[in-house]
Amino acid sequence: MDSGHHSNMKCHVLLPTAGTGSRLGGELPKQFQSLAGKPMLSYALEAFGKTAHIQSIWVGVSPSFIDNLILQKMAGEIHNIQFTPTGGPTRQETVRNTLTAMLKSGISGDDWVLVHDAARPGITPALINRLIDAVLASGTGGLLAVRLADTLKQTDLDSVIAGNIPHAERTIPRDHLWQAQTPQMFGLKELRDAIDSAILLKADVTDEASAIELSGGKPLLIEGAARNFKVTHPADWELMQLLLRNIAKSQESNHDAQ
Repeated sequence: MDSGHHSNMKCHVLLPTAGTGSRLGGELPKQFQSLAGKPMLSYALEAFGKTAHIQSIWVGVSPSFIDNLILQKMAGEIHNIQFTPTGGPTRQETVRNTLTAMLKSGISGDDWVLVHDAARPGITPALINRLIDAVLASGTGGLLAVRLADTLKQTDLDSVIAGNIPHAERTIPRDHLWQAQTPQMFGLKELRDAIDSAILLKADVTDEASAIELSGGKPLLIEGAARNFKVTHPADWELMQLLLRNIAKSQESNHDAQ
């Protein structure tokens, strides 16, 4: 594959943010709740805004949320950002709808798109650049991921369904197992077509890479970082808040020292 050709393609960002964050609770969807002093979505937007490769940022939101004042404030703070009412009932439909809006706006289907979870505020420009550099060098799409460190146990499904305390049936070797993170970076039209196919097949597609895999692709796995974990439950929220506050204090101390 001609990596030189692929390195000439522009990079864009897509954040699907139409979810309700029901497991976390709260009046606002979790991506708009205040985390360590600002909306959780802001952290990812700022990281992408500081990444030189990124040409535009697209945020797919629920149509009922498009006029919210939080979005208007963010739009004034981040360069080249588009909030679109492309939120659907599932993540993959929100991504598909937003990719379609990007293509209709005139963005080339050959360009790259980085899809990122708004619920991963620990992302950094360094991690984003690590993914972009690897993908541009190879011409093959890929995603950030981390090797599994914990021992994995498989239980019997009947116990889970019955609501009983499960028993460990066997230990699963983890040598070849990775935990997927985001961003996940693919050709824009390639990804839209893959998600279209997955939706038609009613496939259980939980991330962009699984849609690409379903269509025969083999995405690169680029080493991510523990700090890029997904905030899903209240315990995750507390841990991320602690992490972000410690980072902010460290940055303030370094600034004061200068």
